[in-house]
Parts: sequence; C-alpha cells; structure tokens
Amino acid sequence: MKPPNIRKPKSVGRGLTAALNAPCIRRYVTSRFQLAIVTVLVISVFGSGHARAADKIEFVNGTELDGKILQIRKADKEFDFETDIGGRTISRTYPYDKVHAVTFGGKRFVITPKTAASTASSSANSDPNQLNRSRGEVLQIIEQAGRQPPSWLASTPMNHPASLDLSWPLKPGGPWNESKNVGQYIWGRVNPNPGRWRSGIKLVHQCIDQHKTDPKLLKRDFEKLGQMYFELLQDYPRAAYYMKLAGAAPDKQLGVHLAECYWRLGNKSMALQTLAGRSIHFDAIKLLGDMGEVDRAVRLTAAYANSNFFNEAFLNAGDALRNAGRYDEAIQYYQRILDLDRARNAEYKKRYHGRARDAIQAIRLFDKVDVTKISDGTYQATATAYAGPLTVDVIVADAKIESVQVVKHKDKQFYAALTDTPRQIIEKQTVKDIDGTSGATITSQAIITATAMALGKGSNQ
Repeated sequence: MKPPNIRKPKSVGRGLTAALNAPCIRRYVTSRFQLAIVTVLVISVFGSGHARAADKIEFVNGTELDGKILQIRKADKEFDFETDIGGRTISRTYPYDKVHAVTFGGKRFVITPKTAASTASSSANSDPNQLNRSRGEVLQIIEQAGRQPPSWLASTPMNHPASLDLSWPLKPGGPWNESKNVGQYIWGRVNPNPGRWRSGIKLVHQCIDQHKTDPKLLKRDFEKLGQMYFELLQDYPRAAYYMKLAGAAPDKQLGVHLAECYWRLGNKSMALQTLAGRSIHFDAIKLLGDMGEVDRAVRLTAAYANSNFFNEAFLNAGDALRNAGRYDEAIQYYQRILDLDRARNAEYKKRYHGRARDAIQAIRLFDKVDVTKISDGTYQATATAYAGPLTVDVIVADAKIESVQVVKHKDKQFYAALTDTPRQIIEKQTVKDIDGTSGATITSQAIITATAMALGKGSNQ
C-alpha cells in the first residue's frame, strides 16, 4: 500500500507551501517518504505551534526503536536515526532493506514490504556456518570492496578538531590528548559516538594518503582502518582488505579478526588456516567456539593456563562452552577464575571476578527461565561489563520478550553491541545462542547475562 499524500497542516502558512514547492526541494525530493521528512523539517523552521511526536523504526525482524530521523540519502538507500540508549544519545545509519516501516511526523510509511522484509531479514541474519563460498569467491569480494570506497565516504563531512596532528607519529609522547593525537581521538571521541564512526574512518583514509611514503606509518594506518571497518560497521570485506595489507598475524588480535572476516564471508577453512600456528591470540578461543570448533577452543585454552592471560582465556573458554550449551564445563572455567584469585591489578581482578560470577548465575537461570510463565512487566538487572556495571530493562508482554534496553553503562568501546545484542534476544526470544558483536563481545555478554538475570527475577515472582 502506498503511503498517503502528504498535506501541509492548516496551521502552517504560505511560507511552508513556498518552501515545499521551491525548485531546490522538488529537484531532489522524489518520494513521499522524503517529502514527509522535508515537510516536518520545514514545519520545525516555520513553527506549527505543536511539538512533534517521536519517530519510530519498525525493523524487518519485528523490533522497534523510538527516536528521531535526522537525514535520508536516497542514492545510498539509507537514513540516519538518533535515539537514547543507556542515557546517551546515539546516532546510527540504517539501510532501507533492514527497515520494514517508519513513523515520521505522525505518519507511517512502509519502506520494505513484508515479503521483501522477510527475505532481507533471513539474509542479514544468516548463520556464517551455513554460508559457503569458495576461497576464490571470498578473495574476489574482499578485493572488489577494498578497491572501491564506500558510497558514503565522499559525502561524509570531516568534523575532527583542527588541532589534530595528522602526521600521527607512532609514539606521540606527552600526556593523553584527544585534540592532538589521532589514535587517542579515535579511542576517546570516535568509538563511543556512532555519529562519528564514518567521519573517523574517513580521517584514517586521509592519513593513509599522507603516509604513502612511510611503510611503518602506513602499516599502522591499515591496521586501524581494518579494525574500524570490522568493529564499527561490521564491513567484513573492507576490514579484511586492510587487515591483509597490514599483514595481520594470528598471534595478534587483528589476525583473529581477519579469520573471523573469512568465516563471516562464508569460508570457514580460510579462517581455520589463518588460526594455524604455534602462537595464537587468546581471542581465538571465543571465535573457535563460535565456529563450532569447541574442542579445539578448549585445547587452545590449555596453552594459556599458566600464562599471564589465563583470566582472559578462561573467560573466553567459558563463553564458548556456554554458547555451545555445555554449561557444566563453562561453569568450571568461570569458577577457576574465582579459585585462582589472581590478576594484574585490583581493577582487573574486580572485572574478571564480576564477569565470572555473573556468568555462573546466568547459566543457572538458563533452564529455569520460561518467558511464557513470566507475568507482564518490566524487569531490571545489572551485570559486569568491561568498564563497570551495565543495567538493562526487559519488558515482557503477552508471554514474549517485548523489549531489551540498556539503560545504564560505562563502556566506551561498545560498538554496535547496545543495539545488535538486544535485537537478537528479541528475535530469538531467548538468551541462549546469541552471537556476540564483533569487537565488543564483553559488552554483548554483559547484556545477555543481565537479561537472563532480569528474566530470572520475573520467574521468581
């Protein structure tokens, strides 16, 4: 069904009519959805005397999100949307094929029809273990993506401080300064702010252009750009392209991320080959578990048992076993962290112990939680994330998980976990077998754990 014709409100005078019919507007506004957006924006300028209700997105997977539409780009088939999560205002870009409908200015518009939405949802959320591409196909996808910049890159404005030193030395020296050092600016201001992700990526592209004659700086730039495409946008082809240019090896986290790119692009064998060797980073434990290689993940964990990284390894092993449904074994690894009672400092010890205790509690709730027996209501719980407590509100209605919202957290490097993990929980109607967000598995696991605890409270009432 086509959306209704957009009519100007009677309370808006001639200024609105003139603005909507101006050549500069009519030249670019070609759809009713776009015209609706322009109408509301113009109303906000000329004044209608009434506050505008919140906009709403209805995703193809059935979840909904309230907030405000900021901008649409018809050529790229996407729009920017702003919402409040965990006390922070977050702006993200959503492609049309992930959105079934939007409510804008009080009017509802279907973007992707039901049949197309179902197909898009199935493709977007397909299990990488069920996706099979040949080595040649994967390499071709990576090469084509890497040699062609994203469609949004040229139009993305640069908004970094003019004081940034774009020479970006490997060892900047001096105190922490996010207004001068590019790496510190990305860590402190880009990563925690989705609205800056694209401009941050464009900034690193600009640095690459400036560092073409310096192999060491160029390698660092490739590493950072691959990491950003991977963690911020989950753009696995471009991430893999730049990781390969950087020479990513499996003894570093970037090499594990490259292996994950191969797996998510449809070639598990390439991922396993990338993780071959004597020295493998402990993050590979979780990835091996995700790929169904749980026993291999456990064997790799044993190599870290007497190292300084046993806490990280045991947590990853526990998470891998937990996602595989091997709960008793998972609890054993979490318990070993509590029993050994060692860490590099008190802050890390508190973090590791908190995550281990929370995970054990969540596992013991998994088989007890039956959403169909939980009374309608809002249930809140808190779990340990990377930088401290993370709190969720879980709404249960009509024997279904209606909403999972992060209402409080301190994590800065959360990437897409705050929206993607709740989306998966709602879609699957369970806290089991939830895929952690790439690069932000600690935040994802905290959301899963807190949700299990919240549902556990509902089960006890």
